[in-house]
Amino acid sequence: MTAAVAAVDLGATSGRVMLGYVGHDELRLVPVARFPNNPVRVLDGLHWNILELYRNVVVGLGSALREEPDVRSIGIDSWAVDYALIRDGRMLGNPYHYRDDRTAAGVDATHTIVGPADLYAANGLQFLPFNTLYQLAAEQLAGSLGAAQSMLLIPDLIGYWLTGAQRAEQTNASTTGLLNVHTGGWDEELIRRLGLPRGIFPEIVAPGSTVGTLVPAVAAELGASRALPVSAVGSHDTASAVVAVPATGPDFAYISSGTWSLVGVELEHPVVSEDSRAANFTNEGGVDGRIRYLQNVSGLWLLSESVRSWERGGEQIDLPTLLHAAATVDAPVPVFDAADARFVAPGDMPARIAAWCTEHGLVAPQSRAEFVRSILESLADAYARSIETAAALSGKQVSVIHVVGGGSQNALLCQLTADRTGLPVLAGPVEATAVGNVLVQARAQGLIAGDTSLEGLRAIVAKTFSPVRYEPAVR
Repeated sequence: MTAAVAAVDLGATSGRVMLGYVGHDELRLVPVARFPNNPVRVLDGLHWNILELYRNVVVGLGSALREEPDVRSIGIDSWAVDYALIRDGRMLGNPYHYRDDRTAAGVDATHTIVGPADLYAANGLQFLPFNTLYQLAAEQLAGSLGAAQSMLLIPDLIGYWLTGAQRAEQTNASTTGLLNVHTGGWDEELIRRLGLPRGIFPEIVAPGSTVGTLVPAVAAELGASRALPVSAVGSHDTASAVVAVPATGPDFAYISSGTWSLVGVELEHPVVSEDSRAANFTNEGGVDGRIRYLQNVSGLWLLSESVRSWERGGEQIDLPTLLHAAATVDAPVPVFDAADARFVAPGDMPARIAAWCTEHGLVAPQSRAEFVRSILESLADAYARSIETAAALSGKQVSVIHVVGGGSQNALLCQLTADRTGLPVLAGPVEATAVGNVLVQARAQGLIAGDTSLEGLRAIVAKTFSPVRYEPAVR
């Protein structure tokens, strides 16, 4: 018997609602709604337009229920680290965007109390200036944290508005820097040392748990005929994407490629050595207690922001044509450090890349095709270094690389990654995050027969989706 669940997948640039049909020998996704996710800059900084995002989620879920009235559950995933503060059921201002520059003071304030080495021993997280604990430190300095009764990460916030229940799903909570990397629970000692109010942190739930059921007003708005449950999934989008890696053995690395590229391996236990900290690797929670040992690499944001910069001049850029031109570039192009902090904020990306090249004694790209080729060569180089380092630090053998997400459609990037790593690259599925979201829900609802382990779920993905294989060029 085949049944359906609804997956809400919110990315940093767009969102989608999908129906996932799961049954014996069947896994099928049906797109229902897609919508942009555009931040808004106002006087106090860069914010997410969260109410518009929620409106689109509700509209999309309503469409899903009209198309398939017998939806069994709803699951929500999104990007990490960002949150809303809540008091008396009300949101205290729009959530800040992680690319807002307010967190620098929060980094300094945090490291004055707890040094980077002690932080890494506690949370195992890669240093990123926008991690939630730094954002909360900035709130504390601004005097805006004292009024809050709770802090909800973005998927938990959407879940709260749907169900009235405040929970913190574990995989996403692991990105805050406030979970203990060994226990998976809120780090009481770290929270105390940082002077953060303990009461704002909700109960942690694991993927597959029921968050709650739709409140009557929402159920009526969606046209739901029964008390529809909202299920916790791997609510950090990368956690869901890694569920959908179609691996047929344990010796794989993954690249969840989108606005960001999350590059790493899957482990049973965290790696919190000093070498790991120095290499800036992160230990984030995965579904079924796995560890996502990875680096955040600045992904296709570099390309999309470059295109936006060129289009601000009034010209429309056709990306497939530009990628084809980049593939035909045969002259050497500069390889720059894709992780340089100057590339994080919105703005004129080609000018920043050119400035980086000049500062490092390299000739900057001259044409748009050369800029694109330089971006993709630099990303592939960063991927190769991250995978090599992950394997060395963790002892994990890697014989194949799986690229999932939107970047799996970029044939040039996939081929360059194979060439630079010397390993085969298997690309797809594109909608890996939604697939992982659907599978965790389906397992929780008892829709999967046979092997329901993480490996069993991946076997379903491998059977359903045929990845595109890229072999490394012979050197």
